[in-house]
Amino acid sequence: MPATDTPLPAASPTDSMAEAMGRVDAVIRERLSSDVALIDQISHYIIGAGGKRIRPRLVLLFSEALGFKGQEPYELAAIVEFIHTATLLHDDVVDESALRRGRATANALFGNAASVLVGDFLYSRAFQMMVSVNRMRVLDVLADATNVIAEGEVLQLMNMHDPDLAVADYLRVIRFKTAKLFEASARLGAVIAEAPHEVEEACAEYGRALGTAFQLIDDLLDYEGDTQALGKNVGDDLREGKPTLPLLIAMERGDDTERALIRHAIEHGEVERLPDIVAIVRRTGALEATRAAARAEAQLARERLRLLPDSGAREALLELCARSVERSS
Repeated sequence: MPATDTPLPAASPTDSMAEAMGRVDAVIRERLSSDVALIDQISHYIIGAGGKRIRPRLVLLFSEALGFKGQEPYELAAIVEFIHTATLLHDDVVDESALRRGRATANALFGNAASVLVGDFLYSRAFQMMVSVNRMRVLDVLADATNVIAEGEVLQLMNMHDPDLAVADYLRVIRFKTAKLFEASARLGAVIAEAPHEVEEACAEYGRALGTAFQLIDDLLDYEGDTQALGKNVGDDLREGKPTLPLLIAMERGDDTERALIRHAIEHGEVERLPDIVAIVRRTGALEATRAAARAEAQLARERLRLLPDSGAREALLELCARSVERSS
């Protein structure tokens, strides 16, 4: 369940980062270069789809908040975006997705084999860039993150079509698959700033909580949003047999008939009854409960910022917490 990114609206404190994000984009364009035409084509297609670029922003904001100045944050921001993009390419193949960010997925256009292999290219290019930063701690953080993300992918695959999945196991997938790269991105800002251990851990905890909140809202929007706003097909999670929190709560609170309907839909990836399931999810308050869980994670993230000095970067990090959970796309 990768996060579905769309551009941030214009009115935001993070707009002051436009120049910095432009530098990140310049690094991305330079590092994407390949003599293999298909790699160039697919890489630029998927990166060019845009997105919130939250993970790169976390690298830049935390390094700025902790007083670091230098080129390394831009390289690291591009690295985490490459890792994220590689996971999207692989995810879309596994999930047989046809739409992302309002455009056809790479696998729909170029085929599964090409998408998987270009995802591998992005992973390997990211590791080339890590070496060029020449900091062992950076390698340690990102190598751990990519390994945990891969574990999360496998865990999610194991959980597909399982209506008896425990909420704790669902959250474990989120922590591994989505929140881990948020956590690593935030931690990297502290690492290159050589922040004290306590501060580094607070930054990492912020990223983990924010990433969890972000994914909870993504899972909620699969039953509350619309295809045009989301940039993906509504009901995709159900079609893929993903037992996300809105469904787990609805089954817990619903009557026997409603529970049986949702169980059958998860087990068989059935979307024909999606309107009925959406009605159950809404009637049982599962959407409100899921958003409340996301807000609790966002509050946890806010609390972790207390160790950072007051700055524009800290304010932008606080703003990210609010915008990540109150969004509708």
